[in-house]
Amino acid sequence: MAMQHQNHPKIVRRLRRAGGHLQTIIGMIEGGRPCLELAQQLQAIENAIDNAKKALIHEHIDHCLGLSVRANRSKGKAAALREFRTITKYL
Repeated sequence: MAMQHQNHPKIVRRLRRAGGHLQTIIGMIEGGRPCLELAQQLQAIENAIDNAKKALIHEHIDHCLGLSVRANRSKGKAAALREFRTITKYL
């Protein structure tokens, strides 16, 4: 089931930028750039991906879990709590 959330296009743009940045870093490695520069750039990509992941998870919590709770009071709350516990392991 495909789900499009409000922030998915922004997250996709972030990940595409990170992908382009990664290609630049590959070129830097192949060009023999200093390891310190490479490590700094890799850290920047790691942070960008981590921020995209957090945005996706927060969007899921705000949108999907809210729908689950509203769908069916007791069952919805129990299902939402299970899903919340599962998704937070990725934070």
